[in-house]
Amino acid sequence: MTSKVRKGIIISVWTLFVAVLVAVALVFAAIANGSIGYMPPVEQLENPIDKYASQIISSDGKILGSYAHSMDNRVYVTYEELSADLVKALIATEDIRFADHSGIDALSLLRAVIKRGVLMQKSGGGGSTITQQLAKQLFSPGAEDVLERILQKPIEWVIAVRLERFYTKEEIINMYLNKFDFLYNAVGIESAARVYFGRTPKTLKTEEVATLIGMCKNPSYFNPVRYNDRTRGRRNVVLDQMYNAGYLTQAQCDSLQALPLTLHFTRVDHKEGLAPYYREFLRMTLTASKPVRSNYASWQGQKFSEDSASWENNPLYGWCNKNKKSDGEFYNLYTDGLKIYSTINSRMQQYAEEAVREHIGGFLQPTFAHEKDGRTYAPFSRDLSAGQIDTIMLHAMRQTDRYRSLKKDGMRESDIQKEFQKPVEMRVFSWGGMIDTVMTPWDSIRYHKSFLRTAFMSMDAQTGHVKAYVGGIDYSFFQYDMVNGGRRQVGSTMKPFLYSLAMIEGISPCDKLRHVSQHLRDENGRIWTPANSTTERMGEMVTVEWGLQKSSNWVTAYLMGKLSPYTLVRLLHSFGLKNHIDPVIALALGTPDVSVGEMVTGYTTFANKGIRIDPIYVTRIEDSYGNTVASFSPQMSEVLTEDAAYKMLHMLKGVVDKGTGVRIRYRYEIKAEMGAKTGTTQNHSDGWFMAFTPRLVSGCWVGGEERAIHFDGITLGQGASMALPIYGLYMQKVYADPSLTYSESETFEIPPRYLDPCGIMPDDSTEVDLGGIDRMFY
Repeated sequence: MTSKVRKGIIISVWTLFVAVLVAVALVFAAIANGSIGYMPPVEQLENPIDKYASQIISSDGKILGSYAHSMDNRVYVTYEELSADLVKALIATEDIRFADHSGIDALSLLRAVIKRGVLMQKSGGGGSTITQQLAKQLFSPGAEDVLERILQKPIEWVIAVRLERFYTKEEIINMYLNKFDFLYNAVGIESAARVYFGRTPKTLKTEEVATLIGMCKNPSYFNPVRYNDRTRGRRNVVLDQMYNAGYLTQAQCDSLQALPLTLHFTRVDHKEGLAPYYREFLRMTLTASKPVRSNYASWQGQKFSEDSASWENNPLYGWCNKNKKSDGEFYNLYTDGLKIYSTINSRMQQYAEEAVREHIGGFLQPTFAHEKDGRTYAPFSRDLSAGQIDTIMLHAMRQTDRYRSLKKDGMRESDIQKEFQKPVEMRVFSWGGMIDTVMTPWDSIRYHKSFLRTAFMSMDAQTGHVKAYVGGIDYSFFQYDMVNGGRRQVGSTMKPFLYSLAMIEGISPCDKLRHVSQHLRDENGRIWTPANSTTERMGEMVTVEWGLQKSSNWVTAYLMGKLSPYTLVRLLHSFGLKNHIDPVIALALGTPDVSVGEMVTGYTTFANKGIRIDPIYVTRIEDSYGNTVASFSPQMSEVLTEDAAYKMLHMLKGVVDKGTGVRIRYRYEIKAEMGAKTGTTQNHSDGWFMAFTPRLVSGCWVGGEERAIHFDGITLGQGASMALPIYGLYMQKVYADPSLTYSESETFEIPPRYLDPCGIMPDDSTEVDLGGIDRMFY
């Protein structure tokens, strides 16, 4: 070969080499400016992860739950909230030279090309850095074949270099761990730590860290829930890598590798966990839109009126649609990474849920089932005819998703009813856990109606902070919230409101009347003669105070006869009852439908010297950067004069010490000062118990889904049997917890003259001046 030819070859090779370099440079330049493939704009590179779930945090610092779109339950954590082992394990396993490169590791890339591309070794390792993997997670769509994946690589290299320019190494690691999908809706390391191990990223053990980092290679293949042994092997590889990098000693590595892979797996499900009814109530409240009448059904006038008032007066109601971020957009509960600081105390919430389970699940429901066992009308009242039961069942059938779906498909009513009689596989509720069974949809409706329902709420009397919120027995099966969503007749728990009006009008707890049946004429001329649940002291002179203690309907009717129903309705609204209430004399016995939340709000008046305090569900909201964007304080209203309030306090304390609430003392052995009132509606369809201590106001309702579902007898159907025990169990647990600040030694501040407002009572035969009302009323 002549020198001239040799020179020509050399020139040709260099020309080709330069041409290739120029071509590569042009390709990468085209990628960088977006001419080839997708190159995210600078704004997106500066804020690559803009969707984070919002968290609900209890007053004692526990995570109650989160709000997110169904497949993106990512909760933001800062780099400082990661454990050191997480960072070490990630670097040791995925990118040992992470600190030294600028997005692309040339050595790892060359090794991968030779081993995997040339030598075709599957175990040749990957060449992608952590930054490249982040670029893939953020901006690369799923590739359908190998060629498409190869073409994506250069784009990811360019994005990786840009990410390194915009972010520190710590920020890149933090983004990577916040972005990675660990399956089971555990997106991001915060969710993954909680789902798989019940921990925070900061508190993960080293072997748990290794398990999660091991999943980053292929979460579906190394799924610890499905493939424990395989994932344990991958975990041990990560531990080896940590040893090789000098992060673990040989002894530490060996001891950790010998451990079994133990999970504390809790699937992310808004229907499970603590306070599901509260969380759903809060979600609906925060995301409510401004009420528009056309969006409500014709019969929802009252609902529209209440929602409109809430929109104007309640800063929490519709908060996301009332407040804007700095970019001018309204807040999005599911993507803006808000931290919502709740008033709920996780331990008190747990105690409330335990009390419901212990009383209803452990005693009341089995007793109810035993009473109805073998009865053809079960679980309904024996007073209902077969036709009435069928009417209730047909109405319930038409409320189901199954019915609506069949109706939408054009199926005739008769055929739908036949369809509901065909057995199908289904999962049904039981207090012992869900049951997989075969049952007709018709029978399943009746089966689930057989379970008694409940609602319980407890709030701090001084701050209005709601501490416990139980809207039902199991949110997975019974999602209707009976704390704020449902209303039922309140029975005798209404009486303290009437007695309050009596105190305002100058009647005294010590005033006397003869305990006999009362006959009142309403404004239409009809005679109203309420029955009484007891004949105790019939015909004798009794005090107004005694009437409240014993929940006498006759004493209540007597007072109603001296007062105006219209004035009482105005007072009831002052107590916080929102529903429309007809001004009829029968309302004195609790005929209006009221929610548990409204009743608890009303009873704060008796614990606060006549001042009603509205419930607070959230104390503050922070954005994803930790800035407080909203704070909430209680709203207060004066309802009673101090004189009337102290008299009511005295009488309601007597209900617990001497009256229908006395089993709080002898059965639950609670010695704390408290006032209370039991309530039972007609046919014992509803059982209520309202109670308050100097610092806690609580209310409980128990009943069937239908008013026609109840005990056949009043012994078990009364409020003292159905609702009071839940409160008793709850307060036992609260007082037994030294970490809570509630004590049985707390007392009400009562001026001496109200400690015994009656003093020395006159003889029964003495007529007492009732301050302008009749002395005797027969």
